[in-house]
Amino acid sequence: MDTDKQVNILREGFLVKRGHVVQNWKARWFVLTPDKLLYYKYEGSKRDSCQRGKILLKDCVITCPFLEYENRPLVMKLQTKHGVDHYLEACSREARDEWAADINAAVNNLQTTNGKSKTDKPDPAESQLNNISLSKVLDSMYDVHSGIKLSNHVEQGSTYSNCFSGSAVVDWLVFMQLVLTRVEAVTLASALLEEGFLRTVGQKSVEALRTAGLSAQFMDDSTALYSFSDSLKKRGSVKAETSLSAVELSGKVIKRGYLLKQGHRRKNWKVRLFVLRSEPAFLHYYDPTKDDISPVGGFSLRGCLVSSLEDNGVPSGVKGNVQGNLFKIITQTDTHYFIQAPTHQEKMDWLDAMRSQC
Repeated sequence: MDTDKQVNILREGFLVKRGHVVQNWKARWFVLTPDKLLYYKYEGSKRDSCQRGKILLKDCVITCPFLEYENRPLVMKLQTKHGVDHYLEACSREARDEWAADINAAVNNLQTTNGKSKTDKPDPAESQLNNISLSKVLDSMYDVHSGIKLSNHVEQGSTYSNCFSGSAVVDWLVFMQLVLTRVEAVTLASALLEEGFLRTVGQKSVEALRTAGLSAQFMDDSTALYSFSDSLKKRGSVKAETSLSAVELSGKVIKRGYLLKQGHRRKNWKVRLFVLRSEPAFLHYYDPTKDDISPVGGFSLRGCLVSSLEDNGVPSGVKGNVQGNLFKIITQTDTHYFIQAPTHQEKMDWLDAMRSQC
């Protein structure tokens, strides 16, 4: 996958994240850096160039495993210094523990190299904001009667809908007495932006986020535009593509992982959790936004043809902007599956594992 070469990347890959407002689960591409965990949306078969959010790791507390979800035993919880909880699910226990270890190492490194000593006096404004629940602030902003109003704005000739200006957010925070001064309001709004509750809209706010320091990423400006990050549209139910029997799911699991799969009808690409089983040899795939109990599709590997596709062009039958690491499976019933792996090594590992079962 494409990554920013200027960023020191410690780890990257798919995880499933629970939303803050609408508490559904969505697959995101995560990038771990020394001081933050970035996550991106996949649009078609390509990672969105604009990050959907970030989790600042300084003073972050990780709980792994997090066992409060009965149907999701592979979840870990990250709690930021502002008390915001992020729930992330991996594809396997090994992957979950590896992510947790790398994140924990980054957090510990920040405490060692950049953390304040016990004799340092805390910043009064920062201490006051640490007592504010960002989730409750966001709930208040969403309130139908007293929340911040969404409207259309024009910036440099472009019209943006369902957004608000930076100065409107600051005005609202002061009016609601969540802060005492506009400076505190900017700091609180910057925290909402850092935690991924708000997103930038338009060129001015995007550029400010890119160039400003961590404490003042939010602009108290009537021409800088922002909006809520989380979509309030609920996903519809997913209909299974094939009817599966209990026998198919009884085999031993030999490999699990997130892959991109092209749909048969609409030809769109979606992240799926793939599970390879032996005796009998079946490959099933699940919607990672649901649980991993009921697959949305699957097929027997008996008699399948599994082939690697080169990255020097888009093969016939493939739609969208393919990023590479592509392979193809042709079943005995002549059904063609096009699948992308996140890395070349993952692609080769999947090919070897499947070919051993064909």
